[in-house]
Amino acid sequence: MANTENGRRPVDTRSIRTISSSQIDDGSSLGSDSEVNGFTSDNQTDKYGFIGGAQQYTEASAQDVPTAVLRQREVKWLDMLNHWDKWMIKRFNKVRLRCQKGIPPSLRGRAWLYLSGGKGKKEQNQGKFQELDSQPGDPKWSDVIEKDLHRQFPFHEMFVSRGGHGQKDLFRVLKAYTLYRPDEGYCQAQAPIAAVLLMHMPAEDAFWGLVQICEKYLPGYYSPGLEAIQLDGEILFALLRRISPLAFRHLEKHKIDPILYMTEWFMCAFSRTLPWASVLRVWDMFLCDGVKIIFRVGLVLLKCMLGSREKLKACQGQYETMELLRTVEPRYMQEGFLVREILEVPITARDVEREHHTQLKRWRKNRGELNFKSPPRMHGARLIMLADPPRRQDLQQHPTILLEEAELGPLLKKGKEHKSKKKTLKKSQVHEEIPNPYPLPNATPPPPSYPPAPPPVQSESPETESDPLAQDGVPPAELQRSTHSLSSTDQDTYL
Repeated sequence: MANTENGRRPVDTRSIRTISSSQIDDGSSLGSDSEVNGFTSDNQTDKYGFIGGAQQYTEASAQDVPTAVLRQREVKWLDMLNHWDKWMIKRFNKVRLRCQKGIPPSLRGRAWLYLSGGKGKKEQNQGKFQELDSQPGDPKWSDVIEKDLHRQFPFHEMFVSRGGHGQKDLFRVLKAYTLYRPDEGYCQAQAPIAAVLLMHMPAEDAFWGLVQICEKYLPGYYSPGLEAIQLDGEILFALLRRISPLAFRHLEKHKIDPILYMTEWFMCAFSRTLPWASVLRVWDMFLCDGVKIIFRVGLVLLKCMLGSREKLKACQGQYETMELLRTVEPRYMQEGFLVREILEVPITARDVEREHHTQLKRWRKNRGELNFKSPPRMHGARLIMLADPPRRQDLQQHPTILLEEAELGPLLKKGKEHKSKKKTLKKSQVHEEIPNPYPLPNATPPPPSYPPAPPPVQSESPETESDPLAQDGVPPAELQRSTHSLSSTDQDTYL
């Protein structure tokens, strides 16, 4: 009985890395040299950068947001990013809602870096990436990374050419990670994660984003033995019993282990499975709410593909079931449908954590202790920020366009003159007292001024225009010099 668990044979941990690698390699056969070099000018690039729509992009699979709505969302996101710590602490539910609606493409890279905590991590480790980038790296990992470069999104314009800037940056990021975490090294499934990040941000930002995903969101996924992904496979299978009992019984009946169909889903965060519009929406929610989003996507796909008796008639055996799960119907991966279904799945971070403890206890009973102790998983951007709060200056966006000092000189001089002029104006106004036009009966009248003040002059001075009180129609200079009765027709214009 010790050799079986839940009616299925335990998978050999030594072969997991081979399984995941072979699955990824099979799906990457598109990236051969002949195909990459065979592109012609006739191939059009879609709005995501894929040549010929190679990432399953169609008009039906994506939701086009009206331009006016997109501009409004950009303004809201700019305000959030400029006051990030306040929004995350006090109004995180609003941040979550806006992530669910979709981050504007123009701000997606910056938002991902802030959500993952990569921005604070980068500022706290200034110069670290440059230091790692300058080192040669371990030849064992460098050779493997070199072989995998052309397999990562070979039909995207950024990675289409061998030795292009996209592949060079991808190599730099992955090599730097092997030096940053030599105990973990390199896993083939990290390359798609890094490639997605590089499509939206520079190499240094992508490196810190990869660090946060590997350490906070998916800890242990890419370690030797891949025990964490096996454990999450059992968690997914247990949660499936609640969401779709019919699919659960079918997989249990045919003894289909979760590691056979969910490895690439989870390790690549669905970046190699879904149409690109859906990938971006899933990542928006994943970096905000954590790994529960990945579980929800997996549960939605399993329920849609195996959750009805009509569908189960077409897959009577293990082979047919695996083929069905490898080729998910496009309608279930459509952006609008998928996001709606994800939000309706009643699985919370607490459910995932509770099931994690249950499966970990069962793992220790049947297989012993885990060989690789991964750090605790953080469920979402808010917990990551609270666990390691960044300094406010770390969240400031540094300018990417810098002016030379010669160009800045006249601007700074003009600004200083303007500030000094405003200061002298304020000082001259602060010390002068304005008499009360309606004194109390018991109050003593103010002493007359010597010599008597001249009557008000109806002329506009540059000082009056710059005074804030002048905008309300009450020039302070006139009130200060006037000792005449306010009932006169000359003074009625100022009330």
